[in-house]
Amino acid sequence: MRHQQYLGLALGSGSARGWAHIGVIRALTDMGIMPGIMCGSSAGALVGGTHAAGYLDEFEKWLRTLTRKKVVAFFDITMKGGGIITGDRLFDFFRERFGDRLIESLPITFGAVATNLETGNEVWLRSGSLFEAIRASLSMPGIFTPVLTEESWFVDGGLVNPVPVSLCRALGAQVVIAVNLNGRLVGKRFLREETSMSPYKTVKALAIRIRNEIKGNSSGDDAEFPSAAVRPGLFDVVSGALNIMQDRITRSRIAGDPPDIVLSPRLEHLGLLEFHRVSEAVEEGRRCVQEARQAIESVVARL
Repeated sequence: MRHQQYLGLALGSGSARGWAHIGVIRALTDMGIMPGIMCGSSAGALVGGTHAAGYLDEFEKWLRTLTRKKVVAFFDITMKGGGIITGDRLFDFFRERFGDRLIESLPITFGAVATNLETGNEVWLRSGSLFEAIRASLSMPGIFTPVLTEESWFVDGGLVNPVPVSLCRALGAQVVIAVNLNGRLVGKRFLREETSMSPYKTVKALAIRIRNEIKGNSSGDDAEFPSAAVRPGLFDVVSGALNIMQDRITRSRIAGDPPDIVLSPRLEHLGLLEFHRVSEAVEEGRRCVQEARQAIESVVARL
């Protein structure tokens, strides 16, 4: 099966919800649709880059072995590098297990979006180490430490372009299918913080909060914002602010540069760091493709 040279797939940011991209790719392949251009922000860069390099089968097989405990083991907690997780342990594992590739050598045209922390500019990563580009693209502010690349500090691409339709167009896509993971998120996954934290306990409390988030020890997946009298915790503020920001930016960018098809998996019940919930995310990715099957076939037929 040959890749459609002028068909682009824009994979959006979304942390643990990003595993839905695997289901989207699988379902499109089952339909005989193989995008020749693949671009991603954050989690979308991870899945899209892995697929473009030919590692997706092995990557998904490994993901399905993850448990809460294994996910926690990959979180190397730090307070020294501009985030609470360095990500070094995870990406060292990736390199050892899957190897690395130069982006320009990939059989599928690939690009990742990152944000220059110093200038605020959107950066398109189109050459060099694949895993370095992915690592830069998914450096979620406050969670993962920023990455120093080419003399600049890079953070998450979702800050500036959560669903990189524009990058797909710039790389030659005439038809773009976009996957938006940021809908219906505002007000979700808000954890109740009944007591304030002292600075003395901050590092320990952050580590506990991250582990509790992964374990699902929250006030409820569908909980709305509590009353103003309940003080939000630091993790609540970070995740809630990111949800608001990415939702608003996604709406603006898609309105200004609309894709031909927007797929919106319903995964608002997944927590930010619940990376072990692979199966339900993948299945939801498949489901939303099947739901839009006729529309997808119609736009792809124009190529």
